[in-house]
Amino acid sequence: MEVKAGIAAAIVAAMACTVQAEAYDPLPQLKAYEVPDSWITPVAPLRIAENTWQIGTEAMTTLLLKGSDGAILIDGGMPQTADHLLANMRALGVEPTDLKLILHSHAHGDHAGSLAKIKRATGAQLLSNAESAVLLARGGADDIHFGDGILFPPVQADRLLQDDEEVILGDLKLRVHFVPGHTPGSMAWTWRDSRDGKPVNIAYVDSLSAPGYQLKNNPRYPRIVEDYRSTFEKVRALPCDLLLTPHPGGSGWEFREKAVQKNGINCRAYTETAEKNLDNQLNE
Repeated sequence: MEVKAGIAAAIVAAMACTVQAEAYDPLPQLKAYEVPDSWITPVAPLRIAENTWQIGTEAMTTLLLKGSDGAILIDGGMPQTADHLLANMRALGVEPTDLKLILHSHAHGDHAGSLAKIKRATGAQLLSNAESAVLLARGGADDIHFGDGILFPPVQADRLLQDDEEVILGDLKLRVHFVPGHTPGSMAWTWRDSRDGKPVNIAYVDSLSAPGYQLKNNPRYPRIVEDYRSTFEKVRALPCDLLLTPHPGGSGWEFREKAVQKNGINCRAYTETAEKNLDNQLNE
């Protein structure tokens, strides 16, 4: 009887294992965040103005500002561009220890992806604002619109900025402007440089798009439309002889053998296009 009981128990256990195996499907595979090739196609350093260089990729802006007391980096592109950026810095005579400050536009993986590695390699201080610093610290996880879909290596901000604050490094002086909408922590930067021997006011303005965003009744961002509206007004009023944007096509730039602004898009035109696109999304 004991033998029969043991066999019966074994059969029952085997059946349970079979039922359990049939009840569960495999967990989903991890999927990398894939982008167009132009976003990760390197370019050599391209001069924008006397002290301002584009060192990123064909379709992703990363700016290097060279000054008397060191250099400032603005944005970092995708995570895999870190070594390319460091190489381009060296090509311009900027060693890793010469980079003193890292600034950024917003905390998405296609613009902040390499910042953790750049910060480790250089020891530079990362400046952000409170809204973006949270997202940077958790590597893009739990993004309002994308959830965990655009993760990147987390990085800690060293200093939190206030709206309209001035950032100074030797003869480099930049002003930050909070322009919420694309993200709650989106920022624009303005500074003066010279181009063709003439002074120029440069504005690096964050994306003003709302790609697939829930614009109405968004519980995570209730005042998103109001933020966009106020940002449009602020961007229109920026000192803006020369406009640059995180995605260069947004401001008419092409980065290949040379940096060429094919269309003379300024802050007002950039804003008007974004406002029309937002209105169309709301109407839909």
